[in-house]
Amino acid sequence: MNQDTRNMVMAVVLSALVLLGWTLISDRYFPQPKVVRPAVTASTTVTPEIAPVATTAAGGAVPGIAAAATVADRGRVLGASPRLVIVTPRLQGSINLRGARFDDLVLPTYRETIDKASPPVRLLSPSGSKDAYFGQFGWTGAGAPPADALWTASAPRLTPEAPVTLNWTSPTGAVFEQVVAVDKDFMFTVRQRVRNLGATPLTVQPWGLVSRLGTGPDANSYNLHVGPVGVIDGTLHDRELNYETLRDDGAKRFASTGGWIGFTDKYWLAALVPDQKQRIETRFAAASGDQYQADYLGGGVTVAPGRMVETTARFFAGAKEINLLDSYMTSLNIPHFDLAVSWGWFIIIAQPIFHLLDWLFKLTNNFGLAIIGLTIIVRAALFPIANKQYESMAKMRIVGPKMKAIQERYKDDKVRQQQEVMNLYKTEKVNPIAGCLPLVLQIPIFYALYKTLMVSIEMRHQPFVLWLRDLSAPDPLTPLNLFGAIDWQPPAMIALGVLPILLGVTMWLQQKMNPTPMDPVQKQVFAIMPWMFMFIMAPFAAGLQLYWTTNNIISIGQQWWMLKKFPMPATPPEPITVTPTAKTVGPKKTPPRAVK
Repeated sequence: MNQDTRNMVMAVVLSALVLLGWTLISDRYFPQPKVVRPAVTASTTVTPEIAPVATTAAGGAVPGIAAAATVADRGRVLGASPRLVIVTPRLQGSINLRGARFDDLVLPTYRETIDKASPPVRLLSPSGSKDAYFGQFGWTGAGAPPADALWTASAPRLTPEAPVTLNWTSPTGAVFEQVVAVDKDFMFTVRQRVRNLGATPLTVQPWGLVSRLGTGPDANSYNLHVGPVGVIDGTLHDRELNYETLRDDGAKRFASTGGWIGFTDKYWLAALVPDQKQRIETRFAAASGDQYQADYLGGGVTVAPGRMVETTARFFAGAKEINLLDSYMTSLNIPHFDLAVSWGWFIIIAQPIFHLLDWLFKLTNNFGLAIIGLTIIVRAALFPIANKQYESMAKMRIVGPKMKAIQERYKDDKVRQQQEVMNLYKTEKVNPIAGCLPLVLQIPIFYALYKTLMVSIEMRHQPFVLWLRDLSAPDPLTPLNLFGAIDWQPPAMIALGVLPILLGVTMWLQQKMNPTPMDPVQKQVFAIMPWMFMFIMAPFAAGLQLYWTTNNIISIGQQWWMLKKFPMPATPPEPITVTPTAKTVGPKKTPPRAVK
């Protein structure tokens, strides 16, 4: 194998190590700094509100949300104000009529853990409780309702079939209404109306906000964005928006027509979607006490006596289901709503991989079988290239003795040695680089699957067979604690599950079928690679381990078939004559002779 080929192989190996190993290394040894929060007790003090954001258009402002003086039990906080009950197939909770806040929401179809007795995921909580998180809409201007106004509901329950109107009347006779509707999934629609029953014109501005206490349970990382997010004037803003930046550099402000803003976690999203034809001022801000807010303020609207104006906004609060986000993007004309999922720069490959997996899942009703099916499809697509790879590798095994003879013959003349090896490649029609191409092509596919398993909620808590109850988590069954017989959980780096062990063994078997590298250093590197990758892959999702192991098994079968097609000769190859091809500077040359 010549120097260029060795360099290419090493480059591919190092690329794979970077793609697979950096996530583990960065998260384990260079973690994101964690916010230290005080213990939550009945007397814990919460710092002051986030300051209002003003616009010069009409002098209005989005109200800052006054934090409660103490943090109390959630049940006690929920019972302290009148509420509108929310009942849908996928959402349960209530709207606080004090301020018309969406501040009590759980997702009954999602559990916190794989245990069926685990409580449902809670997304929103009221101000004054632990991890307060809520959304709100309103108007600002003379005579507009304050942020803590007490609204009157037209019905006690909000369902997908029955919208509810919230009503508040100002002392001057202006009637403010919020007609709240919810679909069968996670989208609320709020039609904000102002009826001017007074004798003078009324100027107001619509606003919306999402406010949260704390940064949530998920950590922001280089390949998974968690925190403030939005699409503003058609451009996604995420990486430059994070909790740390808002704390250190201050508020971020943008102007936009339409778009959406909010906060994202790994699997969940709370986002405001203003009227898509309206020009708005948006802001992301932080305040002391670990408080964060995303808000927008619309342009001023003058309502003449006896007239009414209306604007429509939406509030998404739920799971980032990819097909659902796509449908909202199309049906509600929400720009780039699919980018709420942290695909990153691999989106062009990761999204098609997900949709193929989703289609296979609908066929098999098992994501493990879907991943195996994906592996087979990928290998089938690469079959012509892989055939060239294995054909080249089989021929390399056949010409191996001749290469070794050349290396022995010209061990003191490296330039001549390379020339004669290249001549041998041409004579035997062997392309050593062909073996690298399938690996290069599979690296982006492998990383795209890794991103899909990481960010798509559809993979969360999906079982395969037997002990594999969550393909988005590492293989839990490890011999280091005698498969659970010992009450000890090894560190993730050495917690070798069954799948990582199978991955290492199949990778070792695959290498045994390859031609042995002539270079001793390269030979040592390739010898330790299977066992090194076994440890590297141990903390990764079981679905990724399943993909790689299945891919190795298919490769072993394909290599076996090619070795049957191109068997090693039963007798040593006939001597070949090495003819000088060029004059070289080096040791004294000897006449050509037969090389066995």
